[in-house]
Amino acid sequence: LRHRSQQTHKRQDPKQFTMKTAVFASLLASAAAFAPSAQKASSSALKAFEDELGVQKPLGFFDPAGMLTNASPQRFERLREVELKHGRISMLAVVGYLITAAGVRLPGDISYGTPFTDIPSGWAAVSAVPKEGWGQMIGFVFFLELIMRDITGEGEFIGDFRNGAIDYGWDSFDEETKLKKRAIELNNGRAAQMGILAL
Repeated sequence: LRHRSQQTHKRQDPKQFTMKTAVFASLLASAAAFAPSAQKASSSALKAFEDELGVQKPLGFFDPAGMLTNASPQRFERLREVELKHGRISMLAVVGYLITAAGVRLPGDISYGTPFTDIPSGWAAVSAVPKEGWGQMIGFVFFLELIMRDITGEGEFIGDFRNGAIDYGWDSFDEETKLKKRAIELNNGRAAQMGILAL
């Protein structure tokens, strides 16, 4: 019986071990919400942010790390901008992960002599992508950093990068619908950040 249990232990799937580790880390992180340091935050200082977009049931105002303790409105806006950016990147990352895991690849080569079909999915792609491919991706990221911002100063809210060029019917929505759609994007981004960490 001991021999069988040892064999079963040896055969444990590494993916299961990784998932268990990720779940355990998530549980540890969520335990920080009950840490006494979060309780010390001055309620009057935090009330300024309790009605902001993203404060939703069931958590309500949730700042376990105390990042908004005595924070200025400028600090809040900066954190919201970073949260939106990371959420948008994570949503693209989750979709990209699922598409490549399904076997879908771009046509052509990522670099001369290396077709996209030769690149595996998941973390295995990191070592398989040639340096020319990494150069293209890094260059594209820098390009996005230059254009994905409120260049014209016409943005209605943090993260509005339309710059008077792209609308997709946004101006036809009433204020309630706009707030709802912004909340959906924020929550989907939060979920995607957790999702890509788990993947």
